Amino acid sequence: MRGESMIEYEFWNLTIDRTKSRSAVCRMLTDAAEYQGWELDRLRKDGTGQRTVTLRRKIIRMRSTL
Repeated sequence: MRGESMIEYEFWNLTIDRTKSRSAVCRMLTDAAEYQGWELDRLRKDGTGQRTVTLRRKIIRMRSTL
């Protein structure tokens, strides 16, 4: 891969209890996106209502120009 860069991500896995309201979860994920640069990768809800969330954000690597 000459001249191409591969995008790397870091991941953050969260488990959110079913007692949290939909609006509270939305607000929490919006804040993580807006202030910390996270984006939603996956959200799953199991039969009991518990949510499993995976967030991701790009890893920025600085390359030397020397």
